[in-house]
Amino acid sequence: MRHAFLASTPLLLLAILVSACNSGRAEGGGRGRNRPTLEIQTAHVGKMSVERRADLSGTLVSPDQAKVSSEVAGIVREVPVQLGSEVRAGDPLVKLEPRELQIALERASSALRQVEAQLGMTSGQKEPPPDEQIASVQQALVNRDDAKNSYDRAANLNKRGLVSQADRDTAETRLKVAEANYRAALDNVLVLRATLQDRRAAVDLAQKKLEDSVIRAPVGGAVSERLVQPGEFLRENTQVVTIVQISPLKLRTSIQERYAAAIHQGQSVDFSVEAFPDRRFAGRIAYVGPAVEQATRTFAIEALVDNSERVLKPGFFAKGTVALRTDQNVLSVPDNAVSTLAGVSTVYVIAEGKARQQIVTLGAHENGQWEIVEGLKGDEVVATSQLNQLATGMAVSSGGGKGGDAATKVVEP
Repeated sequence: MRHAFLASTPLLLLAILVSACNSGRAEGGGRGRNRPTLEIQTAHVGKMSVERRADLSGTLVSPDQAKVSSEVAGIVREVPVQLGSEVRAGDPLVKLEPRELQIALERASSALRQVEAQLGMTSGQKEPPPDEQIASVQQALVNRDDAKNSYDRAANLNKRGLVSQADRDTAETRLKVAEANYRAALDNVLVLRATLQDRRAAVDLAQKKLEDSVIRAPVGGAVSERLVQPGEFLRENTQVVTIVQISPLKLRTSIQERYAAAIHQGQSVDFSVEAFPDRRFAGRIAYVGPAVEQATRTFAIEALVDNSERVLKPGFFAKGTVALRTDQNVLSVPDNAVSTLAGVSTVYVIAEGKARQQIVTLGAHENGQWEIVEGLKGDEVVATSQLNQLATGMAVSSGGGKGGDAATKVVEP
């Protein structure tokens, strides 16, 4: 009951005030029939455009964060970056002692050259020659052809009785051995070709490890952690530096469920941060969460914010608004046409030379104009002066003035 009384208090006060004004006017009517008409300024109910916005608050974060690790083991020789240093992709972060890796590369290169020599490859030759041009195969082929010729002669002479059967069998055995050696030479070439690929891969790996002795930035950004010092021994996969991207940044926030239909990619966001309270920053929504968090009845959004000036930092708390839509031709009246008492707003509508007090619901306010949500139709003329002397039914004369179109912005509650 007490809450109901408090809720109705503003309306009761307004009713008492209007009644008192009207009673006073009625009591003085007999004595002041010749009282002059009150002269006031008026304005037509106007139109304005209202950009609806929703409040937001969130945190600036880096879109990309790279924890850079060493891919090879070694002693740290140099760390050319410090905390806060800005780096570009490919810039050196840590340099390791390369001597051991250079020796490993030389050994791998030597093994590769041995295989290339066995295949008869010259310096700079990419592919090995055909099998018939490899020396070991050529020698086996010559031996096989010679053994075949000897066997053919022995077989022919044996038929004529000029060579014994034992000599013929010996020549046949030599031919079989020569053919086996030829097949073995071909198989050995196949092995050498496979070994060639393995040696090349070993050289490439050794070359990569040597290059990896200089640890480079995979992305551009700023160094947020420097975890090693010169002289340290690093094992493989040891983290050395953390890099955060600082332009653009992401504004990560949540929006109330009721705005789900109005939020989409590309909408503008403006906000401020505590470090620069008098400055506004802008961004655009890039990602919209697909689900509503049941505990808070909100859904996540992320806006990309340009930070080319490097004034914003990841972790800043941001507070601002997001543009939802623009409503055209909403009703509006000037500031001086509205009076508010106990939370109830009213205007005086002027019609046929008399004033009539009208309760209105206000919306947006900007550039000296109030949006009228309820209470007026749009074709009225309202008083803009002497509001504290007006009462319903009072005769007035207009001193001129009229309203016009205006544009405003409003932050929805």
